[in-house]
Amino acid sequence: MTAIQGKAHRLRDAFARAAAEKRAALVAYLTFGDPDVATSIDVIAAAAEAGADVIELGVPFSDPSADGPSIQRAMERALAAGASLGGALDATAELRRRGVTVPVVLFGYYNPIFVMGPAVFAERAAAAGVDAVLTVDLPIDELGELARPLAERGVDVIPLVAPTSTPDRIARIASVTPPFVYYISITGVTGSRAAALPDPARIAAIREATGAPVAVGFGIRTPEDAARFAAIADGVVVGTALVDRVASGDGGPAKAPSRVAELVASLARAMPRQ
Repeated sequence: MTAIQGKAHRLRDAFARAAAEKRAALVAYLTFGDPDVATSIDVIAAAAEAGADVIELGVPFSDPSADGPSIQRAMERALAAGASLGGALDATAELRRRGVTVPVVLFGYYNPIFVMGPAVFAERAAAAGVDAVLTVDLPIDELGELARPLAERGVDVIPLVAPTSTPDRIARIASVTPPFVYYISITGVTGSRAAALPDPARIAAIREATGAPVAVGFGIRTPEDAARFAAIADGVVVGTALVDRVASGDGGPAKAPSRVAELVASLARAMPRQ
């Protein structure tokens, strides 16, 4: 197996391993550069060690239209600290040098990638050890211009499905053979309100149409929330609650890694399937 092939399988293996253990995969979102670059790398490593199956590494952007107040503030702090797309790629490479093998999904907006250039970005992402990319503002109709150069370098794309997505659009996702699909549980921005439990039949239909596991996110904050969603989904995405742990709590920024690790561990414990 080549290095590219080995990397490309990390996400699929993470979901397959969770399924074999009769649980949902825990996908932990954290904003790169919050509260500063060095601390954020320590936070991500701590989350991986504490039981996150997948890290969604948020790339700071000045106009995060899909994100709620907590993540918006995190991005503002990160940008003020000098974080960037290039820095997020460097951070992923640093995590790999530290021996962190948990899959990393780079999560963000297309503008910084467009400015860097999709081909250059794809080359750098592959070299850094990124497993997949999720761009919230690049719909399936336009995803090819990013998916093609990434696929050439063994990096996947993660499509989004909304409560309003039609069967035709969902079926089109299969063409990019994603390692998993991210189902947005609410119409709105991240962390804006508690998530409503989707109809299990819709999750099953998305899984069948795309040929991929389905992770559900937006509005999932507590271990109790995670347990409810783990009963119907292949993965559970938690972001705002973890970002809030970075921002505040006993011990200030220095204790952010331990605060995040504590919540990740409690989320992971809550998600075994019956």
